[in-house]
Amino acid sequence: MVDVIVVGGGPTGVLLAAELRLHGVRVLVLERDAEPTRIVRARGLHARSIEVLDQRGLLGRFLELGTKHPVIGFLGVKPVAEKLDTAHPYTLAIDQPVIDRLLTEHAVEVGAEVRRGQELVGLSQDDDGVTAELADGTRLRSRYLVGCDGGRSTVRKLLGVGFPGEPAKVETLLGEMAVTASPETVSEVTAKVRETQKLFGVMPFGEGLCRVMVPADGVTEDRSAPPTLEEFKRQLRAFAGTDFGVHSPSWLSRFTDATRQADRYRVGRALLAGDAAHVHPPTGGQGLNLGVQDAFNLGWKLAAVINGWAPAGLLDSYHAERHPVAAAVLDNTRAQMELMSPEPGARAVRGLLMELLEFEEVSRYLTEKVIATRIRYDFGEGHELLGTRLRDIGLKRGRLYDLTHRGRGLLLDQTGRLSVAGWADRVEHVVEVSEELDVPAVLLRPDGHVAWAGADQEDLRAHLPRWFGAPTA
Repeated sequence: MVDVIVVGGGPTGVLLAAELRLHGVRVLVLERDAEPTRIVRARGLHARSIEVLDQRGLLGRFLELGTKHPVIGFLGVKPVAEKLDTAHPYTLAIDQPVIDRLLTEHAVEVGAEVRRGQELVGLSQDDDGVTAELADGTRLRSRYLVGCDGGRSTVRKLLGVGFPGEPAKVETLLGEMAVTASPETVSEVTAKVRETQKLFGVMPFGEGLCRVMVPADGVTEDRSAPPTLEEFKRQLRAFAGTDFGVHSPSWLSRFTDATRQADRYRVGRALLAGDAAHVHPPTGGQGLNLGVQDAFNLGWKLAAVINGWAPAGLLDSYHAERHPVAAAVLDNTRAQMELMSPEPGARAVRGLLMELLEFEEVSRYLTEKVIATRIRYDFGEGHELLGTRLRDIGLKRGRLYDLTHRGRGLLLDQTGRLSVAGWADRVEHVVEVSEELDVPAVLLRPDGHVAWAGADQEDLRAHLPRWFGAPTA
C-alpha cells in the first residue's frame, strides 16, 4: 500500500506528488496516456504560480526555457507592473508540454513514482484506504486518492460528485500549423476580424508556424475528438475570407465555454484538484495556474494527515479555501466571455469597461484577480496580512522564498524573542530583518499564507495548533 495515489499526470497531479514527497509521503501517479501530449492548451504562468515555483526553488529551470512578457490583465489590458503586489510582475511564456515535463522531472527527482498508460476504471474506499481498479485488471491500494484527471474526470464520476454549471454554448477551434500567407497579410486580416470577433486569432510564433484560433460552427457532441484541418480552413474562410493557406498542423484541438465546478472537493479519502474540480473557458489563461495552486494548497495538508500531526479539520480546509477561489475564477471568465461577444450590447459594455480600466486602481484590482495575487483566505479576525500570501521580500541576508524550499511552516521573527518550541519539527524559526515587513513577526503556512502576525509569544502559541497541530513534548 502507498500513502497516496494521484490519478492524472498533468501539472496539478505531478506538483501535488512533489509536494507530498517533500514530507516523506509515498506517492504513485497514474497517467492514462502512454506518451506525453504535444497539445499546447496553456502557454504561460501567472505571478502566483511563478511564486509557487520560486517558493520551492524550481523557478530557475522554468526561466531558462520560458520568456518573460508584460502582464496581461483583465480583457487583455496591461497594468502598471511596478504597482502589482508581487516580486514577479510578469507573465512567463512557456508551453504546457514543457511545464509538464519540468514538473514531472521534479516529482521523480524527489521520489514520486509516475506510471504512464495506466487508466483508472473503478474505485472503492473503506475506513482504512482506497482501492483503485485499473483497466488491465490491476488493483492498487492507498490510504488516500486524489483525482487530478481533467475536466472529464473519471474519479469525480466514480465518486458521484455533482458538477453543476452551464453547458457549452460556444466552441472554438485551436491549433498550431504552418501558413503560406505572408506575415503582413496575417497581421492585417487578423486585426480587422478581431475588431468584432475576439475569439479569432492567427498568431505567428516563428518558422512559418501560427497558433490559430477560430470559432467553430456550433458545438460538437464529442468534444474529445480533435477537429480536422478542413474544419479550420472552412471556419477561417467564413470569418476572414481566407484560410491563409494553413497546412501541416502539429496538433489540433477544441475548447468551449462550458463552466462547471464540483460541489465538493472531498469524499472520504478521495479528493479532487485541478480541472477535475472545475472547468471554465481559457480566457485569461487561468486554468493551469488554478490547478497548480490547488495542488500547492492541498499537498502539505494531506501530508500532515498522513504523518499524523494534522489538527482537526485541516484537510477539510482545502475545500473551504479553494472552492471559493475557483468560483471567483469561473465568474471572471464568464464575464470576459460575455464581453467578447460580437453582439452590440456586449461591445458597448466592453467599451465602457475599457474606459474604466484606464484607471490604475481598477486595472490593478482586476489584474490581481486574474494572476491570483489578491487571494485572501478567511482565517477570521486579526492583522490585515492574515490569510494573504506574503510576497517574496528582501531580508538582511537573502530573500524570504529562499527559506521556503523545504515546504515547512516558517516563523519570520524580527524581534529575536519568539519561539516555536514544540513545533520545531514542523515550523522553521528564522530570526531575520526585512525593511519590507512592517510587523514584528509573521507565521507562514507551508503554502506561504500568513497564519499569524504580531509580537506576543502567548498569542503565537495560541495560533500554532490551528495549522500545525499539537506540540510535541
